[in-house]
Amino acid sequence: MEITPSPSPRGRFKLFDHLELLEFNDKYVIKSVECPNRGFSINRLHGDIQPLNNDSGGGGGESSVRPSKTSVIYGVVGTIRLVVGTYMLVIISRKKVGEFLGFPVFRIAAMKFLPCNEALKFSTAQEKRDEAYFMNLLKVVESTPGLYYSYETDITLNLQRRCKLAEGWMSKPIWKSADPRFVWNKSLLYELIEFKKFNFLMRYSGGLGTRMWRRGANLEGDTANFIETEQLLELEGYRSSLLQIRGSIPILWEQIVDLSYRPSLRIISHEQTSNVVERHFHDLYQRYGDTMAVDLTNKHGDEGQLSTAYAAEMQKLPHVRYVSFDFHHVCGNSNFDNLQILYNQISDDFQKQGYILIDAEGSILEEQKGIIRSNCIDCLDRTNVTQSLLGQKSLTMQLQRIGVLSSIECITMLSEECRKFRTLWAEQGDEVSLEYAGTHALKGDLVRYGRQTIGGIIKDGLSALSRYYLNNFQDGVRQDALDLISGHYNVNRNGPFTIPA
Repeated sequence: MEITPSPSPRGRFKLFDHLELLEFNDKYVIKSVECPNRGFSINRLHGDIQPLNNDSGGGGGESSVRPSKTSVIYGVVGTIRLVVGTYMLVIISRKKVGEFLGFPVFRIAAMKFLPCNEALKFSTAQEKRDEAYFMNLLKVVESTPGLYYSYETDITLNLQRRCKLAEGWMSKPIWKSADPRFVWNKSLLYELIEFKKFNFLMRYSGGLGTRMWRRGANLEGDTANFIETEQLLELEGYRSSLLQIRGSIPILWEQIVDLSYRPSLRIISHEQTSNVVERHFHDLYQRYGDTMAVDLTNKHGDEGQLSTAYAAEMQKLPHVRYVSFDFHHVCGNSNFDNLQILYNQISDDFQKQGYILIDAEGSILEEQKGIIRSNCIDCLDRTNVTQSLLGQKSLTMQLQRIGVLSSIECITMLSEECRKFRTLWAEQGDEVSLEYAGTHALKGDLVRYGRQTIGGIIKDGLSALSRYYLNNFQDGVRQDALDLISGHYNVNRNGPFTIPA
């Protein structure tokens, strides 16, 4: 049943990018358009998966049976078991959104859910209602922004990580080399991986969770809204990269939605709190090296209590530098230039951490030796403004190192390039905010223009109102959908179970 990797012009493992879906009365057949004898079938009665053979109906030979429907699909997301039914998720529409290190990157536009057993026909009325509820959750996932993938490269790996991996990784299936932290559909892939259908599986990059329904850390030290952002530069044969990370304050806390505009924050008292913080930063050290934690929260009110608790835990970790910077107090709503005060505090360590730089021959000239972890409460608006400043400072250093800028010049002197840079960071902030909060980022005009505008103030007000509505009336269902698709919630087929409220 082994499927040999499909060769690509660059010698890498390549996924099939055009597939044919043939629907028969008793099975589905999925095969490559490019290599029609490569594919598999899944039985519509009991969900068994089998490789294609000469009598598979559209496989390698002729068959007297013709499919009732034939269509083109663009990948297989995986399989999922609900109350009574089993379904295969396939991509029926995609959009190319750009390139990553020269490889095309796509976003899901639409999926189709193929029922793979007949159990629903014999289910009770209650089971049918429950199944319909979970099917609606799958449709919610379909409309989630940020479901990206590539057929030719692993977009979960940053440039420095790629350089550190052995050469053999390029010929391995993408699912084997992917960073599992950034693969939301990993729980859907197990069955197809077991049957070695590597060339058909889509791996995606993205985080899971909604704004007020995912806060803080779990007991393993994993945090809500953890995001690794990589700023890549390709110029005159050189490639350089700066990594930054963000994530919810890594202690145990929550914010219960209660129809108020700003629900109260509650710190959860637990004997494992110190261990949670230590696990979180130990994992960061193993992955990135020395870590500097930049806390942008307020120093008064609920945020102040949370910040104080965080600072107290960080005192127990002498190997991690903790920097507290009250963004709202120092910068207000419009004094973006005051962020220079923060940069002056951290610039020495930031410059020592550096960035990775690779020349045209593939030689590593510089390596990033640590990372800055930024947070506010949501890890959205204040965090994005701050990260964009650090990205700008690093980009200037990179261009100076390459020789594009002199030692006294900076990227802000290049008006068009600086405009593009700010636009990229503003759009990145919007993308992260849409995934986590359902709206565009606040303070986006600070990133885009370096100042607050009347239009930006109005846009922020509308986004704030939208967040209030979404937090209270829609995000709960969206969180249920993300938990279902990521495997954090498993449907109990033996019942009884309670559908989340």
